[in-house]
Amino acid sequence: MWTWIYLPSRLPRAYNKWIASAAAVDARLITALQRCREGSLVYGKDTGQAPLLGSMCADYGWPAAWGDPAQSVPFPCEMVHMGCGPSCEYHALSRFVRSFRWAMTTYLPLTLLLAARGGRGGAAKALRRALLSASRSSAFLATFITLFYYGVCLARTRLGPRVLGRDAAACQRVDGGLCVAAGCVLCGWSILLENAARRKDIALFVAPRAMATLFPRRYPLDEQWRETLAFAASAAVVMAAFAENRASVRGVAGGVLGWVFRE
Repeated sequence: MWTWIYLPSRLPRAYNKWIASAAAVDARLITALQRCREGSLVYGKDTGQAPLLGSMCADYGWPAAWGDPAQSVPFPCEMVHMGCGPSCEYHALSRFVRSFRWAMTTYLPLTLLLAARGGRGGAAKALRRALLSASRSSAFLATFITLFYYGVCLARTRLGPRVLGRDAAACQRVDGGLCVAAGCVLCGWSILLENAARRKDIALFVAPRAMATLFPRRYPLDEQWRETLAFAASAAVVMAAFAENRASVRGVAGGVLGWVFRE
């Protein structure tokens, strides 16, 4: 989430688009956070940034002063809630409901399709298993999104002002990165809602993308040997693990290797 907000160019385009769809946040808020961090938007000073969130105030029917960092220190958390009212807790609950509904539209068709292909144990049992799996995964994703937003609210309006103070410099520190960091710390705990096997799958999906943010998206031609070396080493590890214990390599990779090395 940190990379998606502050360094989106380091994420794959499709992954960026998927996170944006799941987050369902006004892009102007993301831009405001980015400018707070880079120092072009400064609380208590007129740096020409008022039109950014001023247009958002006009769209949502809020006072124009809310969008002016020279007058509003900090921006009210109600702007982060985007029309859900001033309560951070109500916004969190609303986020959970909306995110759960959005996730179910993705997970339920997939689990039903897999259940139909499996065809084991009867239709009723397969349907029940599919509903449970989709509900659990949707609850995980909804909790992830909810905890992230509530972490932002905690840092901005609940804990941050008590610890750092309410002056312009403290608000700048919070909106310059601490609120996003708080959301990132909280949202990761949602993984506990998934079962142990699913946690491994999610970790294997997320870890390479997280590591990729530390390296260039593309290497110059004279340095592409690094990418080739990393791929060769990774493939060697996977194949060695498969040769040692076939059950240790699951998913698409396990299926492909099983087909290639079938006896």
